[in-house]
Amino acid sequence: MRRRDSEARENKHARGGQRVKKSRTEDDLFEILQSDGQPLILILDCVQDPHNLGAILRTADGAGVTAVVAPKDKSAGLTETVHRISVGAADHVPFVQVTNLSRTMKRLQEEGVWLIGTSDKGDKNIYDCDLKGPTGIVMGAEGKGMRRLIEENCDFLVQIPMKGHVDCLNVSVATGVCLYEAVRQRGL
Repeated sequence: MRRRDSEARENKHARGGQRVKKSRTEDDLFEILQSDGQPLILILDCVQDPHNLGAILRTADGAGVTAVVAPKDKSAGLTETVHRISVGAADHVPFVQVTNLSRTMKRLQEEGVWLIGTSDKGDKNIYDCDLKGPTGIVMGAEGKGMRRLIEENCDFLVQIPMKGHVDCLNVSVATGVCLYEAVRQRGL
């Protein structure tokens, strides 16, 4: 049977036919934070490709991320494709969609979370940054990176060192690099 381009391929790790979970709210995020003394939050600024979101959720689950936060607008949400690509991780990692990402970031900072943004404008690389305390790693959209206001709300901007001819990584790959550097530093 031929599948449509909009459908995900079969995945032996994901169980089909399940209902897709709804995203959580901003209030849920701050309840979740209360139960984790050293949270690792992943913030996605307008990641639109459901395949990227699924891969990111899978990596976030493996890295023990406390929650993934994204804006409601201009971002991929939880869909069957996201669920299947995440091989079920979408069921386990709290995915929070917020109306105003900038405001949520400020609230996270008020709760003691340091926000580390990934950007070509970063003045140090991810491996020189302390990711052991309450941390939020901020990833930009495919192609465009972070929006100006989101970038300005970060406490630090870091780069991923690139040695080859391309100037950036796919957002899901870059997320994996950053999250597993946090895992390495935290000794998880």
